[in-house]
Formats: sequence, C-alpha cells, structure tokens
Amino acid sequence: MTNVENKKNDRREIFGWLMYDWANSAFYTTVISVLLGPYLTSLAQAHVGDNGVVMDFAGFGSITAKSLFNFAITVSVFLQIILLPLLGAAADYSNLKKRLMAFFCYLGVAASCLLFFIEGEAYLLGSVLLIVANLSFGAANVFYNAYLVDITTEDNRDRISSYGFAMGYFAGILMLILNILFVQNAESFGLSTGFAVRLSILAASLWWGGFAVVTFMLLRTHQAVKPMPENKSLIRIGFGEVLQTFRELIKLKRTAQFLLGHFCYNNGIQTVINSASVFLAQELFVSRGEEASQAFLLGIFAVAQISALVGAIVFERLARLIGTKNSLLLSIFVWVCIVVYAYALLDTVFQAWILSVFIGLVLGSSQALSRSLFSQMIPIGRESSFFGLYEISERGTTLLGSLIFGIVVGATGSYRQAILSLIILLIAGFLLLFFTDIKRAIHEAGQHTPEEAAALETNA
Repeated sequence: MTNVENKKNDRREIFGWLMYDWANSAFYTTVISVLLGPYLTSLAQAHVGDNGVVMDFAGFGSITAKSLFNFAITVSVFLQIILLPLLGAAADYSNLKKRLMAFFCYLGVAASCLLFFIEGEAYLLGSVLLIVANLSFGAANVFYNAYLVDITTEDNRDRISSYGFAMGYFAGILMLILNILFVQNAESFGLSTGFAVRLSILAASLWWGGFAVVTFMLLRTHQAVKPMPENKSLIRIGFGEVLQTFRELIKLKRTAQFLLGHFCYNNGIQTVINSASVFLAQELFVSRGEEASQAFLLGIFAVAQISALVGAIVFERLARLIGTKNSLLLSIFVWVCIVVYAYALLDTVFQAWILSVFIGLVLGSSQALSRSLFSQMIPIGRESSFFGLYEISERGTTLLGSLIFGIVVGATGSYRQAILSLIILLIAGFLLLFFTDIKRAIHEAGQHTPEEAAALETNA
C-alpha cells in the first residue's frame, strides 16, 4: 500500500529533493546548452549544405540546417505551454505527483540516451528526440517545483530553493568540464569528435537518470489536498482546472502581478544568457576581423556557472537580512547594470571574464529567489497547477526576448543596441515586482509569511 504523508522539513526528504537538481542540471547544461545544438547542426549541414533546406513548408517557409536546433527547441516550448498547465492541474487532485515526475523524468532520460545513436542523416530523428527530452524535462520540473511546498515550511523555502539551484549549478559545471575535456581530447583516446560528443550526451543523460533514483527513493508520496470528483477523469479535470487556475490567478491580483513581473525580467535574463555567446563573439572578435575563440566562449560559460553556484547561496543569506523581495530587486538591478555595461563599456576579453562573474552571481540568485517567493503566494492544494504556469514563464519566456533582440539586430545591425533593448524587459519586471505587495499576496493565497510560519513553529 502506498505510504502517503504530508510531513514537512524532513531532512532526508529534502536531501532527496535537492538531488534532483543535481541530477537534471547536468543534462540541461551539457546536452541542451552546449553540445547537442552544434552536433545536430553539423549533421544537417553535412547532408544539405551550410544553410540548406531541411524541411520545406511551401508558402509557409522552411527549416534550414542552421535553424533546425532552434526550431526543435521552439516546438518543445510550445508543447510545454499546452501540456504543463494540464499536468499540473491534474496532479493537484491526485497523489500521483511523484509518479508523474518519475515518468517524465525517465521518458526524458530515455529520449536523451537514444541521441547517442543519432549520426549521419538521422538528424530529423535527433530533433524529435530533442523535443521529447526537453518537453519531459520541463514536465518533470512542474512536479519537482511543486514539491518545494510539500516538503518545506514557508520560513525554509528561500534556503532550500537556493541550495537546490546551487547543487544544480555545481553538478552542471562538473559534468560540462569533464565532457569538454573529453571532447577536446577525443583523438588522443582514438575516438572521433562526433563519437565523443555522442558519448558525452549519453553520460549526461545517465547522470540525470542515475542520480534521480536517489530522489525517488527519498521523496514521499504526499496526499492530494483536493478530493477527486466523481465520474471525472484526470484529463477532464486537467482542462477544467487550467481554466479555474487562470480565473483564480485573476482574483489573486498580486500573485498575477508577480508572475507578470517574473515573465518580464526572466525574459530579459534568459535572452542575455542565450545571446551572450554570439554577442561576445561578434563584438570582441568578428567585428575586429578575428575568429571567435571557442575555448574562450566555453570558458565564459563555465565561469558563469561556477559564479551562479556562489550567487545562489550568497543571495539566500542576503535574503535573511533584507528580505526575499529586496534581494530579488537587487539582483534585477545588477542585471540592468550588466546590460548597460555590455552596451557602453565592454571592450576587452578581460572585461568579459569579469562580466561573466557578475552574470553568474545574479543568475543563480534571481532563479532561486523567484521560485521560493512564488511558492509562498499560491493557494494550498494548487501548487502543481500554479507551478505549471510558472514553468512556462521559466522556460518559454525567451521567445519574446529573442524576438526583440532579433528585430533590433536586423534594424540597427548592432548587437550592442540589441543587448541594450533588453533593459525594457528588466525595468518592467523590476517595477512590477517593486509595486507588488508580497505580504498581502501571501495572505490572499491563504498562506503565512516566513516570519509568521517561524513564529507558529516556535509556539507549536
């Protein structure tokens, strides 16, 4: 019989929850962020030419070798927008949260492992596996994030959320460094570069699945707060609850205001991260008639990841002193300064190294504190439903930022103008958060502030 419990702040269960960030970050850092894009692109280019057509949609455009990876990522994001709120809503009415999280975790692991066999002309199959893996990654994260409410009280969420991101960054950078060293020295092992890339993708995928075993051994099945309606399937409930979640979000105006603010500033942040490599390559190398150094670009990414680990912990300590909202506002303000500096002053490789440190410091903190803060202002028993919307905001917001970035580059021909244009999103998010009454948002959702929760626990 399934053991169903709702006990909170259990160290063993919290460790299990933290281990999932350790597990899945290696996949996202190595496979999605660094290795798979160039590998799939090179396979397509070898078959159809440098920017040849991979799929032609007649009058509706075409997919080229250079756009194949981004197209697959975009498809997976749109599928997440459709699927994740449904999954989250259905999970709130059952004790299947752990099982659904495990199902999508290992579906993603399986799809990612199968990428090892993609070579030659199989790049379209590789794109399908990428879509499944990235979609599953996001789906599992809906339940993972919602578990934060199940396993911790309000006064512990900043700390646990920050430690989760810190462990994820540490695992991601560890796996990335090992894989980069392996790929760069593949010939000394008697291996081709392509085989080394595929073996690295397999290693990161097995890391994800292997360490996730610890998570699912230690996480308990928690009882659903809402009873299952009679004569209704989870699918019907899911569709109905998505509409109910949006109606509820409209009533929780301050929670909605925070989510909109998060949409804006996270849009700016994620676009800066995704555009950093091309920005640095163009401004520090190509514009001066030099070839961009791949070792430098990978090094910048590695330094930012290490710094993000530190930032997640440092800003959590800062949140204890000045409050979570103020710490998050400070983080966004630093992002504004980063964008302005990149536009007006960045001119040397040394400056880029320093900038990457600051990027990392506020990358980890902005993500960890946002997740923790949002978890406090959603209704009890609606965690998965609301985190379904949050996960879309977390993973899919680069669409708007990338659109702005691309339009400005096309109109001005300047990457500096494009990076500066993102300040609009950052400032909009800052102002929306600044004017959000967090305490009222928490109370309107029927929850306690961290201070109130700590006082209740002390008096208990």
